[in-house]
Amino acid sequence: MSDILALLTARGMVHDATPGLAERLSRGPINGYCGFDPTADSLHVGNLVPVMALAWLQRAGGVPVALVGGGTGLIGDPSGKRSERPMLSAETIEANAAAIARQLGQFLEFSGPTAARLLNNAVWLAGVGLLEFLRDTGKHFTVNYMLQKDSVKSRMDSGISYTEFSYMLIQAHDFAHLYRAERCELQLGGSDQWGNITAGIELINRREGGSAHGLVLPLLTTAAGAKFGKSEDGNVWLDPARTTPYRFYQFWLNADDRDVERLLRFFTFQPLEEIATLMATQAADPGQRAAQRRLAEDLTSRVHGAAATGRVIEASRILFGNTDLGAADEAVLEVVAGEVTVMALGRADLAAGASLIDVLVGAGLAASKGEARRGLEQKAFAVNGVKVAAIDRRLGPEDLLGTRFVVLQKGKRNFAMVRVG
Repeated sequence: MSDILALLTARGMVHDATPGLAERLSRGPINGYCGFDPTADSLHVGNLVPVMALAWLQRAGGVPVALVGGGTGLIGDPSGKRSERPMLSAETIEANAAAIARQLGQFLEFSGPTAARLLNNAVWLAGVGLLEFLRDTGKHFTVNYMLQKDSVKSRMDSGISYTEFSYMLIQAHDFAHLYRAERCELQLGGSDQWGNITAGIELINRREGGSAHGLVLPLLTTAAGAKFGKSEDGNVWLDPARTTPYRFYQFWLNADDRDVERLLRFFTFQPLEEIATLMATQAADPGQRAAQRRLAEDLTSRVHGAAATGRVIEASRILFGNTDLGAADEAVLEVVAGEVTVMALGRADLAAGASLIDVLVGAGLAASKGEARRGLEQKAFAVNGVKVAAIDRRLGPEDLLGTRFVVLQKGKRNFAMVRVG
């Protein structure tokens, strides 16, 4: 347990920690918690920094407590926000909390001697009356103390509602409750949570007469200065319905060379010595992107499973022209179909012989029949990886890959598919 702080520091994952944390860790295992905001029905890759910190804590012998904010989500944390968040219904918050709980199970072990605990603060916050809260929690804080916190100061010019102003006290109440009920002595979070965490430590000291600690993690940005975790489509989510496993894999595979070592340190359990060796391989031949491939395979396997990752890798080879389409598994073709334009075609139409010119137009690879004819004359189109020269080419059952797919291609990178039903 005494090594966990040094380990996280060596991996660049410590932004700040309260005095005395190292000494407390040297005395044995600790229960630590981190909260997760349920304003969406999925975590995104930006949430993985605290998730990995909890996972390292568990590996070191501590007990991780994942707190889904079913209660605080009804209020909204002002930290790092320029305006007040929209209020969500209790039913939406509850559904989101359940979805996030399932995703946390992909990173934390919920059995064994250091079994993780999954809690929802709606359980205890829902029963707290206003007068009780003001008496037992509010009286321990002055307005001046709260105004000094960055989460409040940053909103003073634009305005902050009393609802969001009170968020700090509610999070402090959570920490004090978990200290008493779950023996949590440590709270982890992003660096923007420092004010909320130290408020909880203050409340534990004053109300419980106890000692607690905080550890905050850096908020990641890319080497280009952009906020980490965004793609052209917005957030990169863990839910495959929001971000497909293929796009999830490609996000990590396309990591900037300047970022990849840091991402390996943050988001994998690889020893630093192995990462150093991998980066030496990367430096010797950057074009192979060995570090990015390791990162992408590791994260995609953990989030979506090894089987899905294998299909994604094969789909990538298809879309980048590095595989024999005739040997492609139908499940892999289904992955490809999720990333390209797909034209539906009836089996009777295929059996009768479907005009390739009409199919190319219908699949969006040609804007008109004239453009399709010219492209075929120039051998610009391929069916299942084989270039087509005959302008009167028709598709038939013999063109099927598996039982229902035909892959169409224009040039090297422009794909579409026919799905036969």
